[in-house]
Amino acid sequence: MHTIGDGYFAMEAGAKPGTPYRYLLDGARARPDPASRAQPHGVHDASAVVDDRGFAWSDRAWRGLPLDQYVIYELHVATFSDEGTFDGVADHLDELVDLGVTAVELMPIAAFPGDRNWGYDGVYPYAAHAAYGGIEGLQRLVDTCHRRGLAVILDVVYNHLGPEGNYLSDFGPYFTDRYRTPWGLAINVDGPASDEVRRYFIENALYWLGDCHVDALRLDAADKIHDESALPFLEQLAGAVHARAISAGRPLYVIAESDLNDARLIRPREIGGYGLDGQWSDDLHHALHALLTGERNGYYADFGSIEHVARALRQSYVYDGRYSVYRQRRHGNSPRLNHARQFVVAAQNHDQVGNRMMGDRLSHLVSFPRLKLAAGVILLSPFVPLLFMGEEYGATTPFTYFTSHGDPDLIEAVRRGRRDEFASFAWQGEVPDPQDEATFQQSRLRREEV
Repeated sequence: MHTIGDGYFAMEAGAKPGTPYRYLLDGARARPDPASRAQPHGVHDASAVVDDRGFAWSDRAWRGLPLDQYVIYELHVATFSDEGTFDGVADHLDELVDLGVTAVELMPIAAFPGDRNWGYDGVYPYAAHAAYGGIEGLQRLVDTCHRRGLAVILDVVYNHLGPEGNYLSDFGPYFTDRYRTPWGLAINVDGPASDEVRRYFIENALYWLGDCHVDALRLDAADKIHDESALPFLEQLAGAVHARAISAGRPLYVIAESDLNDARLIRPREIGGYGLDGQWSDDLHHALHALLTGERNGYYADFGSIEHVARALRQSYVYDGRYSVYRQRRHGNSPRLNHARQFVVAAQNHDQVGNRMMGDRLSHLVSFPRLKLAAGVILLSPFVPLLFMGEEYGATTPFTYFTSHGDPDLIEAVRRGRRDEFASFAWQGEVPDPQDEATFQQSRLRREEV
């Protein structure tokens, strides 16, 4: 390959769809393509050429939906249907339309190690996981959703890459040791050579929104994208997405998950904000959960009164600069300049269920009248409501954390990390083994319960 500047190399090759390939670095290290569109044989094997622009779309009439018309249904592809694929999800879309859902949110689908994972261990951000149906399966699902009048939100991870099969650092300075995340090295978005690192992730966002016709992106843990630059990566990303929306002729959104209660994320750029369209806001969940269950462990120590629920319903943030007992400091700022449609709220989601030791749903913890009350508060709030798969019929299946890593040391580290994570909650019992296939199988919805 020959250099074309800015750290990029190129060549022409007579490759057809299905052709396997690797990059040979310095004549010694053979690596998959960091922008691979397909990893048919796993994260350590060759990438494959795909025709990702050859799909016959039928959604030309789709013009998208305003954000305040979103009723979101979050699902995990592998546990939502018996097939565990994009096509398996498509088979149940009519049920979601009948329910009143207007937007389907997919947990991360980027290629990850093994055949089962929540998706936050993805290491090929451009490659739809092969076992789910790959890029063509995703395009079929999005096309089908649009024909049913459903928007599609894709959960993307721009704060870290997974620990297994992550060869990105062999290609350039994609990571930095100036910051740490709970999952390892942070992405380099503000250090030397970070312009092209930003480009890698911004082009990824535009790939999903463009070639795959996705309508919105949910940014996982945006508060863990460490950035001290004058033009924050998140602001640059929002600007690129909104420019693409103009050319696409339909609304495209960026919705951040953040633990900071920082309204600057979703304020307009003209008044000093980052210009993101929305934010997952957990304070209403925490206030409801603590009130209905009586739990006060961990971050629930900051909640528990009816006034917390009322405050969350008035302005989304309970902690808007108030003192947090859990954090032992003041937390948050005021969202008074923001609109209710910018906040996504839920009584249950993958984090609040799956990050409990046993994957307990709210239906396991409270009486049926209290479960109805929680649903009513969320659906009748002024915010954008989100349902977690199975919540609509009171699913009894847990949703626990599961993996299928290949590295024995990593497997043990994940097991140990899960045990340590629950120390502050003082829950009783043994933590389910994330690597055990039974942990995955018990998290699959049972369709007979519908």
